[in-house]
Amino acid sequence: MPNVQTKKEDRLATYRAKRDFARTAEPSGATQPAAGNGFVVQKHAASRLHYDFRLELDGVLLSWAVTRGPSANPDDKRLAVRTEDHPLDYARFEGTIPKGEYGGGTVMLWDNGTWEPIAGKDPRTTLPEGHLHFTLHGRRMQGEWILFRLKPRGREKAENWILRKVNDAFAGGSDDLIGLHLTSIDSGRTMEEIAAGKPVARSKAKASPAAPASAKAQVRKPARATKRRKAGRILPPFQPVQLATLVDHVPPGDRWLHELKYDGYRTLLAIGNGEGRAYTRSGLDWSDRFAGLIADAVTLDAESALIDGEAVVVLPDGRTSFQALQAALKDDPNAIDYFAFDLIELNGEDLTKRPLLERKELLAALIGEGQGHLRYSDHIIGRGEQLFDSFCAAGLEGVISKRTDARYSGARSGTWVKTKCIRRQEFVVVGWTPSDKQRGFRALLLGVNEKGVLRYAGKVGTGFTGDEIERLMVLMTPLEQKTATVEAPRAAVRGAHWIKPKLVAEVAFIEFTHEGVLRHSSYLGLREDKKPEAVVVETETPVGDLTAPAATSTVKISNRERVIFPEGKLTKGQLADYYEAVAEIMLPWSGSRPISLVRCPQGRDKKCFFQKHDAGSFGDEVKHVAIREKDGHDEPYLFVDTPAGLLTCVQMGTIEFHGWGARIEDVEKADRLVFDLDPDEGLEFKDVVSAAFHLQDVLGQMGLATFPMVTGGKGVHVIAPLTPTAQWPVVKDFAHRFAMALEQADPDRFTAALAKARRTGRIFIDYLRNQRGATAVMPYSARSRPFAPIAVPLSWEELRDLDSPACWHIGDAAEMVKRAGSKALAQWGRADQFLPDL
Repeated sequence: MPNVQTKKEDRLATYRAKRDFARTAEPSGATQPAAGNGFVVQKHAASRLHYDFRLELDGVLLSWAVTRGPSANPDDKRLAVRTEDHPLDYARFEGTIPKGEYGGGTVMLWDNGTWEPIAGKDPRTTLPEGHLHFTLHGRRMQGEWILFRLKPRGREKAENWILRKVNDAFAGGSDDLIGLHLTSIDSGRTMEEIAAGKPVARSKAKASPAAPASAKAQVRKPARATKRRKAGRILPPFQPVQLATLVDHVPPGDRWLHELKYDGYRTLLAIGNGEGRAYTRSGLDWSDRFAGLIADAVTLDAESALIDGEAVVVLPDGRTSFQALQAALKDDPNAIDYFAFDLIELNGEDLTKRPLLERKELLAALIGEGQGHLRYSDHIIGRGEQLFDSFCAAGLEGVISKRTDARYSGARSGTWVKTKCIRRQEFVVVGWTPSDKQRGFRALLLGVNEKGVLRYAGKVGTGFTGDEIERLMVLMTPLEQKTATVEAPRAAVRGAHWIKPKLVAEVAFIEFTHEGVLRHSSYLGLREDKKPEAVVVETETPVGDLTAPAATSTVKISNRERVIFPEGKLTKGQLADYYEAVAEIMLPWSGSRPISLVRCPQGRDKKCFFQKHDAGSFGDEVKHVAIREKDGHDEPYLFVDTPAGLLTCVQMGTIEFHGWGARIEDVEKADRLVFDLDPDEGLEFKDVVSAAFHLQDVLGQMGLATFPMVTGGKGVHVIAPLTPTAQWPVVKDFAHRFAMALEQADPDRFTAALAKARRTGRIFIDYLRNQRGATAVMPYSARSRPFAPIAVPLSWEELRDLDSPACWHIGDAAEMVKRAGSKALAQWGRADQFLPDL
């Protein structure tokens, strides 16, 4: 095995002897680039997948094959087998080594950058001794790392080392590196695309900046400036935003801080790896519309960040105007500003568990006095009533009040509330009444979803400019239909032109009449970030219900001692306590999406049934979204977005929660793929685990990061989150063809056939979760099975050693909350990715 004392000209002899350069495109090392201190990691699918870790020293690349890839978890010790030294120009190699040649297979440039030894640890001294201690400045691998040599066992010829992460600010979960980074840092290609020889489209590479064009550029010494490097951190993906509850007055006391309620578009700004994204509150990618804000955000002094705020246009008098924002999006994007009011992630650290005041301190330091069009949203603590009065007197929209000690919850938790100076909300446009002029309309007819049915809510006839009337007519005319969209008083809608309910308008008004019709309404603009199905009447909650010690205490659980799990004599009260404890970590996944409930009113061993519709028997805490069925009529599907909603379902006999693969903001676009691995009787759980890792590998080669979840039943769910752009027919077709491909490749192991007779001895790849209306069990849901097991998100590292799909039950709520806050699960279920071609 080569060592550092070998003469430089001889150190590549082993490398060259193993290769036929007439057949392989690998560099021969005939010309040596200038020396430096670079490192590179190449993902290598040879006889088995591994990661080649290479450090530049004295004119060559010292090389190790890391069999399971590098891990950001300091507890993981990854085997690294020392291999022959490689030439420096190998650091640029990406492609395919021909079959039959040494190392035949696909090679991806997975990471690169510079490295430096820890002070006092000269590698020329420590390498022969069997250890290296160094810092990496890579695009993906960063911080302190250690390599140390193991003592050989018996006649073992391989020189085995261990690669381990030091516990520092860059430490994370076992899957944060190889599980989330699936494309080339140079070409943006997946392993599958490299193997297929897909041409490199540099302008579309998924990681920027591009890899260095020369080894000389690659091995520049790291800058010593005080600013943090902006390359290296993954671009944070979208995550559900915290929502505010409408209340009847501003909460008093110093436990609350108060901010201005802006009149704009709620927007998440994500930056990392020199790139940026802008997401709407429902996860739609609006980066093209807010390109100017992204350009300012990527100049912030951060490696990565996920910022919550509002995109607005500020009028000369200091007010923000939704109508002006609409105009700016069309004609003057440079007029758009952004007020940042929360910081969800910074430099790879999940901040959601920190108190609000800590998050805002970090945000204030990040934004400073402002960066281009970015501004910090200030606040006051206490004195909210006076602030509200002054805002209303100034013609502003209202106040957002937040608990100073609250964590960031991707749901409506009751720790954020809003108080409005004038009532305003979204309504569905259902038609228009004709104008007495030649063109345009007199008023828009409005509707709102109530108990899953669209009802008439009145009309709006003021607030329009001439240009806006023309724009609306262009949008509405193709949607016109002969039948009435809603039932309405004939006199109020005489001569109406009805349209399909596709448009959403924001309207200000004084109040609703007893008949639920608007009084003194004024049009503000169209809302493109909210779908008609999600439009419901906002009702004011008494603020006292939310400022009580436990917001969920208003839900009374009757018959708490009723045994609903005979095995273990577990009661309805224990189930309710479990859901109350995990509500905050469960709602980001199950909240604000259509759900089906498994209700067992007399216990899990009695009659149980699925329920997905409701006519109102669940009360106000369980909400409804109108979804159009195949025959053209709307059905009221259930959804919840508060802890009280979860507990209300439990009070009504619910044990399990199953959700659509889409949120209520746009039920036609999937935000995840779910493959349910369902084993035949007689197969062991280890067979299911092995199959799950096979899916991880195959989907990973296609560029999809995946996450496992044990269901509390027999199998495992392999979940790929998606940015919601693909419609259901496309998603279903992809899932079906993927399952069929697995079956064809390994028919003795997998089947895509629904019939149980064809599953003998095999694992059913249940792809049917990925179609419109289908549901899958939600993370942290209990199951109506013996001893009340629960569905639990896992890291891939945890799944590897698991021996049962039902290791946890409803008595493990505290452990679930602790696990959800761990580094190992910090990125679970989150990835910025789209459905690939198949």
